[in-house]
Amino acid sequence: MKKTIQITIVLLFSSLTILGQTKETKKADTYFENLSYVFAAEAYEKLASENATEHVLQRLADSYYFNVNMQNASSAYERLFNKYPNQSPEHIFRYAQTLRSVGKFDASNLWMKKFHEQKQNDSRGENFTNDEVTLDELKNGKPNFTVVNQRSINTKYSDFGVTDYGNTILFSSPRERNLFVKRSHTRNDKYFLDIFKVVKEKITTVEGDDSEVRPMFSDEVNSKYHESSVSFSPDKKTMYFTRNNYVAGKYKVDKEGYNNLKILKAEWNYNKWDNVVELPFNSSEYSVGHPSVSKDGKKLYFVSDMPGGVGGTDIYVVEIKGNGGFGEVQNLGTTVNTEGREMFPFISDDDVLYFSSDGHFGIGALDIFSTKKENGTYTKPENLKAPVNSKLDDFAFSINSITKKGYLSSNREGGLGDDDIYAVESLIEPEVTPCVQIVSGFVKDKKFNNILPGAKLVLKDDKGEVIEEIYADANAKFTFSLPCNKKYTLKATKEYYQPDTVSFETTSDKTVDLKLDFDLKVISDFTYNERGELIIKIRPIYFDYNKSNIREDAAIELDKIVKIMKKYEKLVIRSSSHTDARGNEAYNEALSDRRAKSSVAYIINKGISNYRISGKGFGETRLVNNCVDNNSHTNTVKCSEEQHQANRRTEFVIIKM
Repeated sequence: MKKTIQITIVLLFSSLTILGQTKETKKADTYFENLSYVFAAEAYEKLASENATEHVLQRLADSYYFNVNMQNASSAYERLFNKYPNQSPEHIFRYAQTLRSVGKFDASNLWMKKFHEQKQNDSRGENFTNDEVTLDELKNGKPNFTVVNQRSINTKYSDFGVTDYGNTILFSSPRERNLFVKRSHTRNDKYFLDIFKVVKEKITTVEGDDSEVRPMFSDEVNSKYHESSVSFSPDKKTMYFTRNNYVAGKYKVDKEGYNNLKILKAEWNYNKWDNVVELPFNSSEYSVGHPSVSKDGKKLYFVSDMPGGVGGTDIYVVEIKGNGGFGEVQNLGTTVNTEGREMFPFISDDDVLYFSSDGHFGIGALDIFSTKKENGTYTKPENLKAPVNSKLDDFAFSINSITKKGYLSSNREGGLGDDDIYAVESLIEPEVTPCVQIVSGFVKDKKFNNILPGAKLVLKDDKGEVIEEIYADANAKFTFSLPCNKKYTLKATKEYYQPDTVSFETTSDKTVDLKLDFDLKVISDFTYNERGELIIKIRPIYFDYNKSNIREDAAIELDKIVKIMKKYEKLVIRSSSHTDARGNEAYNEALSDRRAKSSVAYIINKGISNYRISGKGFGETRLVNNCVDNNSHTNTVKCSEEQHQANRRTEFVIIKM
């Protein structure tokens, strides 16, 4: 009996242990299937005893792998293959990649050959076993770039994905100093990403103080979820960025409960980003992200795991049409895309496509590659080798094709956090230095010499072919680098101004910059008042003495204002009303304010939105002559009624164009 009781107790505790393990496994599986890899790894580690199941060891290794913890992933895959040797080709590939990431290159090559033997048609195996370039050439060959950690802007978190924006750079980071109280997400237990900015001159290689880093956007772009990977149209008036599937305040998931990524577009209107909409080829069932716009603004490159692709994530391109629409989405094909991951495309101004991949032959997990389209097809991707690439993940490469300076992101050894931002600079000198002359200038208003930022410059050669289109910067400056001894024409245009064209010829003296300035005249619908303010050009609107009602002759001119407002839909104006100097100053100010509001009410009643027009009365503070009342002022001038009438006027000043 005693023995029977003992056996029963043993069996009972064994059953409870099995039930407990099953419950814990389900909990770990839930973490894994929700992409909560940090918590999944912790849960599977508790289950991974000497009697761990194949499922637990697979999921443990994959949890580390998907969270880019390559050291622990390599150890976990080793345990898996030692106990359960017959694994899928995909697990063999992942094991080979983790071995490469921890510096065990010979072992990695052996496992990659096994992968190729089991899956001979997979391009990744072919790339890693048949490539003409050797690993030693990638690791130890002559470097093409210098790479420097930008320590002053990096944190213990994942800082990555630089976009050039004038004298600043934009990048993504989950650092805590953002505009929202963002909660952490479960995939890697870090805060959600926001877009930050920093002036380039403020960046140093000294670790510690990131006080110069500022949030880039307020709530019109930043949400309580991820935002990253920003790219702009050439005129900087349209922005594309990546966000979780959280649009118009709605959080959506796919059929399996995953929240995917989408590319959103925003427009710069009235000094803020608004009209935030998602692109038409997004879907709740797959991710679309990491946009990059071509120099001419006509193509958008991005990454997606949409159905019909080559591998896990592929690079696609779509035409941006002039009407704001998009063409047909096109996969870049098997020369660029593999059965693995292709990510973070960047199209440079000289049309070189840079991207990261773990499917092409490289040093580590994700390596950076370049390719260019020639005769309609992409060239074989070229590995940028060390020090651009390392044993771990290297991605988000961008570069200025003129200065040959740029940035990359990496989780390589020696960094400060999960991912760090590095500055890169090309060491490759052109074989023959061509004769190039700098042509620069400013676009200004002709009458008052005011700068006109955002003016469009169209450069044509002597045959009339368009060579380049650019926009003047925030200081209204433009710059071209042009071959010597060539003839060109340059046209400057700006909304509300008459265009101007100049012909010029570059010289052979490349040490001297060629200066070209444009002075544009305002178009006939507008003119200037005596204070230099731009106003709508109409006949003066006058009021009867001590009255604020709209006269019949004034109504004719106000109808012209309505017509112009409908013609220029982005125009914002102010009705500025004035009185003559007869009577009390306070009374005149109140009277002019009533006149301004009377004009505003008339225009709004004709169908103009109220946010586009406001009114303000200035009383007798802005006289156009010296006519003052003899009783109220010490300095007196005898004036006719016509001269007093000239002061009783309303103007329509341009506030925003």
